[in-house]
Amino acid sequence: MKKHRFSDQPWYPYAVAACIAVAFHALLTHFGTVLVAVRTFTGYFSSLLLGCVLAYLMNPLAKLYQKKLFRGVRQERLRWTLSVALALLSVLLLLLFLLGTLIPQLADSVFTLVDNLDDYLASLQALLDKWGLAETLNLSHLLSSSEDIVKKLGSFLSENIQSVLSVSATAGRSLVKWLIALILSVYLLSSKEGLRAGASRLLRLLLNDRRYDKMAGFLARCDEILVRYVVFSLLDAAIVGVLNAIFMSVLGMQYVGLVSLLVAVTNLIPTFGPVIGAVIGGFVLLLVNPLHALEFIIFTLVLQFFDGYIIKPRLFGNSLGVSGLLILVSVVVCGNMFGIVGILLSIPLAAIVDFLYRDYLLPALERRHARTK
Repeated sequence: MKKHRFSDQPWYPYAVAACIAVAFHALLTHFGTVLVAVRTFTGYFSSLLLGCVLAYLMNPLAKLYQKKLFRGVRQERLRWTLSVALALLSVLLLLLFLLGTLIPQLADSVFTLVDNLDDYLASLQALLDKWGLAETLNLSHLLSSSEDIVKKLGSFLSENIQSVLSVSATAGRSLVKWLIALILSVYLLSSKEGLRAGASRLLRLLLNDRRYDKMAGFLARCDEILVRYVVFSLLDAAIVGVLNAIFMSVLGMQYVGLVSLLVAVTNLIPTFGPVIGAVIGGFVLLLVNPLHALEFIIFTLVLQFFDGYIIKPRLFGNSLGVSGLLILVSVVVCGNMFGIVGILLSIPLAAIVDFLYRDYLLPALERRHARTK
């Protein structure tokens, strides 16, 4: 006697669709609560998740060292260990270099702002007088001199010492979390082959051969998109930062390291990043030389045109061919949901959604449509 399954019943697809609709409605109506619950749950594993991200980011560099620098080492385990150690050392040296460049110039720019505050306020007040806005926007009652900043800062610290200590403790916990994540990333990279073999074995036990091949192909494609995007985005940011540093050095501008690093970092943010870098960098230069600020803004516009039409197409090619509308929607949605991390990952996520739609959803719908004819 043939055994009938629930999935063979005519009401089964309608029941599944109804359950999905109810679950989706519940998710939308309680989305804020669900999001808070997910963030709370993932917060318990934040160090581990951050370690996985760091390991994933360092993996291409370690593979490069393995293929290029240590290819003469015969023992596979030793070659990979040396590559991981050198990748970690490279990242730490880069961070030390960036901090050594950023902190002194950032402190110098703050001191310059404080020292010249009187002149800035006087010039701004004169400009308001010229435009007839002095009565509407009178700055004299805000800060009479740069000494007021020191007094107000001291008063703020004394009155909010508990908040300052709380912020300091939070910063200390964040630093410890990053250190733990860095240590975990080294262990994860060192055990990469074992973890990969275990995950592959588990998937083979859970899925049949056809579904396993589809899942492996999907994960390989996602990995290719993410790695290509991360590597070439960092390379593009480095190129933009170096070109900016060369331009500022040739014209004898101040704060070359600070502004160039700012331009490189904000260039990683899709769509709005270059604008943010131009505005902040222009403001920093405006404090010391308005002409340099104007030259910087003009050069940034030219550099972004060069980057968008020459550098990025040569680096990325057509591998991330996603429409501008989908990128903009992805930036807005991911930014609202996951903050700065969502913005940084919005383009590869949009590329993954795009290839899922083109390579999986559309062919499945076409096959279903062909069967119904």
